[in-house]
Amino acid sequence: MGVAKQLYELQEVDLELESHGQALKQLSSQLGESQMVLKVRRQLGMEGQHLEELKHGQHSMEWEIDGITTKLTAVEEELYSGRVRNPKELANLQHEIEILKARRNELEDKTLELMEQVEVTTASTKTLKSELKTLEAEWQSQQRKLKTDMEQLRVMLANLKQKREAMSAQVDPTVVEFYGELKKQKGTAVAKVEQGVCRGCRISLSNAELQRVRGGGLMQCSSCGRILFLA
Repeated sequence: MGVAKQLYELQEVDLELESHGQALKQLSSQLGESQMVLKVRRQLGMEGQHLEELKHGQHSMEWEIDGITTKLTAVEEELYSGRVRNPKELANLQHEIEILKARRNELEDKTLELMEQVEVTTASTKTLKSELKTLEAEWQSQQRKLKTDMEQLRVMLANLKQKREAMSAQVDPTVVEFYGELKKQKGTAVAKVEQGVCRGCRISLSNAELQRVRGGGLMQCSSCGRILFLA
């Protein structure tokens, strides 16, 4: 086998290594918490906190209404008991009853508003919980698949590295080193020759160059400097 063909095949393996390496890096970047899951968790936490605040406010108002109702009952009892005969005191009791009733009505209206908000927020929380459950299940499934795919890529990379080592051992170390330097400079070190054209730079080769390439030795393109390989 000519050295050009050996280097071309080595390059094919290197390209596979690079491709699989990039794929592994991309998969690795997808491991970890899902931004969508985190977002919904935050929303659920905020909505849950809001719901607790609403319920606390509702309970506080209900307790206040109970207190006002108890006091109102006592004042009305005092007003209608017959024990109070002073007109001014009676007027004061009547005025206090009006104030207490007005305050209770106000609190009852606010309580109804809070109850509606609690109902809406409870429904929203339920929806978010369901959404989060679905997202977490999907995320966990994706993570399992990612790990499986990554493990497969690692096995493939290990096999390719072994293959490369075996192939490199069959080529003169100085030639392998030259190939490596050329690859760093140009991305691809070996270019195929098809229909008399270097596929690295798409420049036609002279007849003399074609003859030397056919010999299978180490021949570089006079235009781009890549090693030429005639299949």
